[in-house]
Order: sequence, then structure tokens, then C-alpha cells
Amino acid sequence: MITLLEYIIPIILTIGFLIGIRLMQSPRTALWGNRLGTLSMALAIIYAFLEMGMIDSLAWLYIFIGGILGILLARQVKMIQMPQIVALFNGLGGGASALVAGTVMAVEAGTELWLFWFTAALALGIGTLTFSGSIIAALKLQGLVSQKPVFLRGHGIILRLLLVLGAVLVIGLFYLQAPVYQLTILAVFAVYGLLMAVRIGGADMPVIISFLNSLSGVAAAVSGLAVGNFLLAGVGSLVGVAGMILTQLMCRAMNRNLPAVLGGFKTGTAPEKGKVAAEKEMAGTDAGDAPGLDSGVEPEGALLPEMKAPALLREASRVIIIPGYGMALAQAQQPVKALIDTLEQDGKEVKVAIHPVAGRMPGHMNVLLAEVGVDYEKLYEMDAINPEFSDTDVVVVVGASDVINPAATTAEGTPIYGMPVLHASEAKAVVVCNLDDKPGYSGVDNTLYGREHVLTIWGDASETVPKLLANYRDLT
Repeated sequence: MITLLEYIIPIILTIGFLIGIRLMQSPRTALWGNRLGTLSMALAIIYAFLEMGMIDSLAWLYIFIGGILGILLARQVKMIQMPQIVALFNGLGGGASALVAGTVMAVEAGTELWLFWFTAALALGIGTLTFSGSIIAALKLQGLVSQKPVFLRGHGIILRLLLVLGAVLVIGLFYLQAPVYQLTILAVFAVYGLLMAVRIGGADMPVIISFLNSLSGVAAAVSGLAVGNFLLAGVGSLVGVAGMILTQLMCRAMNRNLPAVLGGFKTGTAPEKGKVAAEKEMAGTDAGDAPGLDSGVEPEGALLPEMKAPALLREASRVIIIPGYGMALAQAQQPVKALIDTLEQDGKEVKVAIHPVAGRMPGHMNVLLAEVGVDYEKLYEMDAINPEFSDTDVVVVVGASDVINPAATTAEGTPIYGMPVLHASEAKAVVVCNLDDKPGYSGVDNTLYGREHVLTIWGDASETVPKLLANYRDLT
């Protein structure tokens, strides 16, 4: 019989998680929200052991070893690697749910409760899918697997068949409870997760990470129902709903829907109208002769972009900085902070424009900039900052490509077509500090580079941004 305390404790801990999530919505309180979430999770683990009557010396040893390993591993993770670790955590959460489901099926073998077998099988399937998909996502983010979408012949048909087969197996487990049947469910969903993740390109990583996070919560919730654990079911549902809301926000930021993202897009360059031809129409100039394009051949007496850019910044009164994943890879957030501080000391208004899917996970840029002390009040979301570009003197792009690419409005049939982008092209001048002129993760050529008012400074941002700052200081 369930006691009143067994209702109250899960409710209190779930409220603790809710408050933690609420606090993490603001940079001012995010640290305390993270601490509250950590404390709630620690108490939930201890409560789970107590509820199962497993608090003995061995259980405490497991908790201690797991906690120490978690701390040691987390301390080794750099901020640039946060997307990988989040993907790995999602996978471990799904794997844990699958283990719980598999264990309880072995313990309760022979029971005639159809709902038990259904929820246990569903937890096994979703947990396994989350684990295999998240591992592939982590490997892609780490660069150990190609970040380009991988398509097999009949890929979509194979996924649909696996999904139907998985559903039939989950429903039929009540009638065929043999271990080999359970292993078949595990194998089908593992292959489904793998094939689902390999066809996701780098540009869609923020969406797939959010989606897998949601699935890890769903798996936990369903496994909680299977074992009759209210806390696991409640917290899992919380994670599932929060992850799905975030997934929808990421899809909206890309003007996509989840089935389209999961269906994958083959990478490709923009059609001719979305390339130089479109730029000629919009800019009214020959992009090949545009002085903003750093072709490596400068007219006699002309200034190099490295010297033009500081002069533009010296004359500017309003500046917008746009960071991207290239800044994260170059670890250039500290030079960006120094540039912001110097410009503000000279009386210039400086804002930072953050695209929702900049980086490889939601909030990636915010975390990197907060790490070096950039005031969160300087960070502006896309919808808030876009109307200001037309009145901005200089935009400085640091390692961003897809999120500023005007081809998003012209390159039909590509991953970024229709995606809302930052309107950097509307500024009076744009300085691009990117590694090279290669396309971003979407594989779509950036048509901004050929515009007349754009200066391109190619190279590692950890070197080009400090050089830009040094040249600016020499002028002032």
C-alpha cells in the first residue's frame, strides 16, 4: 500500500526541478537554478534507493563512485564540447531507461498485466532509440562521424518499416514474452535510432539534440509507469515536455517542422538565382568586382580589409557583433569580449545578436559569451535585433555563416531555405571574420560575401579578431 509520504516526496522533488528550470531561464539566476536541479536529482537518487530498500553499504558505494566519476568527467569537458556532452547525457538517460525496463521485465516475467508489458516494451524501445541516436549525434559533433547527412538507398522507407515493426513488437510483447523477443525490440529500435541520426546534418544539430532530450524524458516517464515509480514518471514527463517545447522553438527558428528535420535534407549549393546572380540583382553591382570581396588581388593603393575594417569601426557609433560556431571552434570569445569592451570605452553602442540555432545546441553562444563575462543585457535575440540592422553602422561577424546567409530567401531546396536569418546585410557595412569562404554546415554558399559593403577577413578568429582590435587601437 502506498503511503502519503510516497506521494508527497515525489511532488516536492518535482517542484524542485520545476523551480530549477524556471531559475535557469534568466542568466542572473541560472547558476542557482542549476544548483537546485542538481540537489533535487541527488535527493531523487537517494530516495529511489530508500524506496527500493537498497540503502546499504554497496548502494552508497555505487552513489559515491558514480558521483565522483561524473564530477571528474564533467571537469574535463570544455565549453566548446558542451553539445557533445549534452548529446551523451541524453543517450545515457535513454540507455538507463532501457536497462530499467529490461530488468523489470526479467523480474516480472509471467505477469498477465498487459499495461505492464506495453509500458515496459515502450520504455525499452524509446530508451534504446534515444541511446543509439544520441551516440551518433555525439560522434557527429565530435567530428568522429561525418556531419553531413548520410542517405541510404530507400532510407525513408526503411525507417518507416522499422517504426511499424517496432510498434507491432511493442504491442505484441504481452503475447510473446521470451527474452529473444525483447532483444528483437532492442535491435529494431537501436537500428532505427542510428539510421534516424545519421541522416541529420550539422545545421540541424540543435533540433536533434533537443528532440533526443525530449525522448530521454519520455523513456524515463514510461519506464516510471512500468515500475510504478511516481517520481521517475513525473520528472521524466517534465523533461519530455520541456524538451519538446525547446524542439518546437528550434524548428520555428529554422522555419522547419520536426518531420522535415528528421526526414533529412541532402546538402547542396544554392541555385543560380540564390548565388552571384541574385546578388547582382539585389546589390546592382558585379559581385566579382565588389570592393568588399577579398579576392586576394587589391587595386594599387587600396587598403587591405584588415586596415579598412578598423577605419570603419573608428567612424561607427553603433556596432553589432554576430558570433557563430566558428567563434566557438576558434575559442575566440575572449578576443570578442576585448573588442566589445574597447569599442564601448570609445563611446560606441555595442550589441550582440544571437541566432536561436547558432552553434550546435540551444544557448551555445550565450554560454560561451557568459563564460568570458559578456553582460547578458548586451545579448539580443533575432526577433529583437533584426529591426536595428538598417540603422547600424558596422556589423562584425565572427565565425557565423548560415545564420546570416541571405540565400535563405532564394536557395530553394536547400536546408536553410525559408529559415529566418539575422539581417546583417542591411547594415551600412559588414566585417566578416571567418575561417574561409566555404559554406556553413548547411552546405549552401553564403551570398553575403560578394556584396559591395562587405569586408572579408579570412583566418582563424583567435588571430584575426585580436589583429582587428590591435589595428583599431593603432588608429585611435
